[in-house]
Amino acid sequence: MYTKNNLKQHLAEMGIQPADTLLVHSSVKKIGETEGRADGILDALMEYLREGLLVFPMLSYAEIKTGNPRFSVRNTPSCVGILSELFRQRPGVFRSLHPTHSVAAFGRDAETFIAGHETFNTPCARESPWGRIVQRNGKILFIGTGIGCNTLLHGVEEWFGVPGMLSVEEQPLEVVTADGRVIPVPSRRHEGNRSRNYAKLEPLFLQHGVMRIVSFGNAKCHLADSRLMANFVTRLLEQDPSLFGHERVPVLNGPCP
Repeated sequence: MYTKNNLKQHLAEMGIQPADTLLVHSSVKKIGETEGRADGILDALMEYLREGLLVFPMLSYAEIKTGNPRFSVRNTPSCVGILSELFRQRPGVFRSLHPTHSVAAFGRDAETFIAGHETFNTPCARESPWGRIVQRNGKILFIGTGIGCNTLLHGVEEWFGVPGMLSVEEQPLEVVTADGRVIPVPSRRHEGNRSRNYAKLEPLFLQHGVMRIVSFGNAKCHLADSRLMANFVTRLLEQDPSLFGHERVPVLNGPCP
């Protein structure tokens, strides 16, 4: 059984610093038996990043749609794992007000970090929390999930302007704030299921130092540098804007950005 201190030591061995900004994608079952179960894992992450910022995706795209357009920051669950769902309910955690691609954050400047997400009509705008991960030179830890769930790459595609990546029309979605106000947040949606091809970049990410393999409990994990990843994928999109529309593994022309 892994203790909280064991898990903190694993974070230290990865090279994560207590003052870092860390975005976590997670699969609890891959970690193995842990003291306190999912709550013990969250305790370890939150205590270790005591001087930094811990961020989880709180995606709700599966639930919020035309037939169910109202997102509640307090009540709409995350559809990306039990850790994210438990995390958003903890004291001191702030959740952004985006109907389909919110994030939750705890720690240094957490409330400022998530602010204003509802002012954009796309899920992962450059000036939203998804872009702020890169601005802060944050790290991304994929705990037992592989990199196919890499939501940041949706952001990179948005910022690049990949043709056909976003719906032309806005859906008339709404957000219910923590104090009960209802805010209209008309939103364009991601289209094309490009994330099915995200994992093909793993060999290139490892080869060029964008990402490395680490361990957390029993889980094989990937730890990525968000800024390197965003720059690297932008270079690949410049070579081939349809990069994620097919399964072919690209070759980087020129030096790693």
